[in-house]
Amino acid sequence: MSLPTTHVSFPAGAVTGASPILAVHALPDGRTAVVTGATPFHPVDHTWPDQPADLGTLTVDGVAHPVVDCLTGAQGPDGEFAAGADIPVRRGDEDWAWLVLHVLPAGALGAEAVGRTAELAVDADRRGLLSAAHTGCHLLALALNAALAPRWRKDPGRADAFGHPDFDSLAMDTSVMDTEASTDTYRIGKSLKKKGFTVDATEEYPALAEALPALTEDVNARLAAWVAADAAVRIDVPGPELTARRRWHAELPDGAAEIPCGGTHLHRLGELAELRTELTLSEDGTVLVARTSPKRA
Repeated sequence: MSLPTTHVSFPAGAVTGASPILAVHALPDGRTAVVTGATPFHPVDHTWPDQPADLGTLTVDGVAHPVVDCLTGAQGPDGEFAAGADIPVRRGDEDWAWLVLHVLPAGALGAEAVGRTAELAVDADRRGLLSAAHTGCHLLALALNAALAPRWRKDPGRADAFGHPDFDSLAMDTSVMDTEASTDTYRIGKSLKKKGFTVDATEEYPALAEALPALTEDVNARLAAWVAADAAVRIDVPGPELTARRRWHAELPDGAAEIPCGGTHLHRLGELAELRTELTLSEDGTVLVARTSPKRA
C-alpha cells in the first residue's frame, strides 16, 4: 500500500492528537515504527538533526505504549521503506512519501494494529524546553550577526533579516539543542576570511579573542531587550505535510525576522524569564562556540 506523506500539527504547538494507524514496521534494531496519517510529534530530521525527537505515548485500544524515539522515514514509489540516515534520496523527493515514525519498544504493536485509531500525546514539558532552546538559537543567530557586523571588511553576499552579514549561516558547522540550551559551533577558516570576516586586530577593533567579552555583553544585551519586549513568535506553514517548507517568524523590536526552520518554538518571548549566551573561542581562533541558555518564566 502506498502511504501518504504524514500531516503534522507540531508547528502550531500541538502536543496531542488522534489518527488512524497506516503502517507498522520493524526497524533494523528490532524496535517498532508506527506510521499514522497525522501526528503532533516532531521527528528528528535525518539531514540536519539539530532538535531532538519528541517523546511521549501512543495509545491503542486503551493500552499506552511509550514513544521512545521519533524518526523521519520515507517510502519509495516501489514500496521500499527506509528510516533516518538510511533514506537514499534527498529530503522532500516528490516520488517518495515522507513519514513520521513513532518508535515503540520491540514487539509493542504488530500489523493487526493497522486501521485502529492511535491517541498521540507528546511529553509537553520536554517539548516546551526544546522549543525554548530552539527559539533561543534563532535569537542568538540574529544577535550574534549584529554584534559581529563591524568585523566584515566587505559584503559577504548573504544578509540576515535585519540586513547584517549572516555570520551564523556562513560560519555554521553544527547546531544542537537539548532541554537546557542550544549549542552552536562556528568554523572561522580561510573561506570565511576570504568572504571578508576579520579576526585580527585593526585600527578600529581588537582581535576577536580580545573582543570576546565585549561581544558577549553586546549579544546578551540584545537578547535581554527582545525577551523584555515579549515579542510574538510563530511558524509560517504553507501546508500540513511533514515536508512543507516552514519559516520561523518573530516580531522583534528591530523589525520582523524570518528564518527557515522545521522545528518547534515558543509562542511569545514573554514565556522566557531570561536568555543568555556564553561565547568561547578555541586557542587557535578557528572555532567559536555559543551556548545559549533559556530560563522559562
